[in-house]
Amino acid sequence: MTDSNSVSRVALKKTTPEVSAAMGSLHAAAVSAARDAKVEPEILELVRIRASQLNGCAFCLDMHTKDARAQGETEQRIYALDAWRETPFFTGRERAALELTEAVTLVRDGHVPDAVYAQAAEVFDEAQLAALIWAATVINAYNRIAIATRMVPGAHQPALKQ
Repeated sequence: MTDSNSVSRVALKKTTPEVSAAMGSLHAAAVSAARDAKVEPEILELVRIRASQLNGCAFCLDMHTKDARAQGETEQRIYALDAWRETPFFTGRERAALELTEAVTLVRDGHVPDAVYAQAAEVFDEAQLAALIWAATVINAYNRIAIATRMVPGAHQPALKQ
């Protein structure tokens, strides 16, 4: 939670532009790998939103819920994502991706269990699994950056569909 008395935080892009650029390149490579592996863009946004929910990253939640809506995601599914196990709104592939995302995000709570990995491996091929692990890893890194530097949500506008 921020307030008007908050300590000013470092501007990473300005202070360490080469590291910020490398992070951007990692993100671009992960997006490219997911596209090449034919991982559905909807699943990638669900992964980004779910990890951001778990990490409490307001900046990334704002960004990725807007991006998901711009891609046609429904309000109902976005609102229910925090309780995805309790709803009929998600496909088997989406459920496997969400379970894997949660295990990667909460890795200290029991690593990535074999059962979770095996469930994902049943519906995703090796390239898709790799892409999902990279997507979860990248959003977790971005969550930590946004939280540590107190990036302010609200200004992001999704790219226009082409």
